[in-house]
Amino acid sequence: MSELPHDYTHIYLEQPGEPEVMQLTRSPLPVPSAGQVLIRNRAAGVNGPDIKQRMGMYPPPPGASPIIGLEVAGEICALGDGVTQWQLGDKVCALVPGGGYGEYTLTYAEHCLPIPQGFSELQAAALPETFFTVWGNLFMRAGLKAGETVLIHGGSGGIGSTAISLAKHLGATVIATTGQDAKRDYCAGLGAHLVVNYNTQNFVEEVMAFTQGKGVNVVFDIAGGDFINLNLQALALDGRMVSVSTQRSGKAEVNILQLMAKRIVWTGSTLRPQSVAAKAEIAKQLREQVWPLLDSQQIVPHICATFPLAEAAKAHALMQSGEHRGKVVLTL
Repeated sequence: MSELPHDYTHIYLEQPGEPEVMQLTRSPLPVPSAGQVLIRNRAAGVNGPDIKQRMGMYPPPPGASPIIGLEVAGEICALGDGVTQWQLGDKVCALVPGGGYGEYTLTYAEHCLPIPQGFSELQAAALPETFFTVWGNLFMRAGLKAGETVLIHGGSGGIGSTAISLAKHLGATVIATTGQDAKRDYCAGLGAHLVVNYNTQNFVEEVMAFTQGKGVNVVFDIAGGDFINLNLQALALDGRMVSVSTQRSGKAEVNILQLMAKRIVWTGSTLRPQSVAAKAEIAKQLREQVWPLLDSQQIVPHICATFPLAEAAKAHALMQSGEHRGKVVLTL
């Protein structure tokens, strides 16, 4: 390993605002604490929470880096005390508590995963945030099983794309929604058995027709707002709904009688504030149950666009336009 620099380049946010408020600056290189590693980043994924943080709507939890960025891929270049599962020079992708938009990032050793066989660092940087989110919610919280039917909203985004691919490959029947006809083929190509344009079709009617009136076992919801009661209508008896974002609204008037009558379980979570141990458990399950699908190239993330770190503003503008399919990644 080459000698580490004293400082490094990263995105700096002086105040919340439009994409252009993100500027490059340099700061002293962070030092890993016990249980942590320092990664020399080669690529960093761009995610919805990054945009919310830039806009001042998603402050980092206590102790986390204020620098934007929640997933990276690169090379481990320093080890904290007690780290034995990784060595200097190991190539990893990692969920990070912040700091992804920079040349170096600290994270916990237990939140790192090996770069899948045949994957570039660019592809690997598109994995952690979305795969941790989907696995932790759709499979661990909502308990989706092979043979069940799932409704996945926002199927063409990074989270939705991952949810469709994982659900399909693990044996579920997938219904996906999108807001544009142009994105229907993309969702179908990922494995969706039915794709509904929620702007031109009634997705509840389409779900009920497809399931012969039974409804779906699970709804994976990124919309919130006015979709919540529609989701309850689309769910089967003893169905489960898991909320992971609130892109339409964070508030909803809920038909509680419908929830009761169908015996629906409604849960949800955000990833970033969860404990180190909780994220480590998700990483463990991913390595055991999902990484074989990646190693065998059964699932490969779709990279919509890449931008150098200095053009992070362009990456955010693309994400906010809603025109992307799959993931947007920064290169370093």
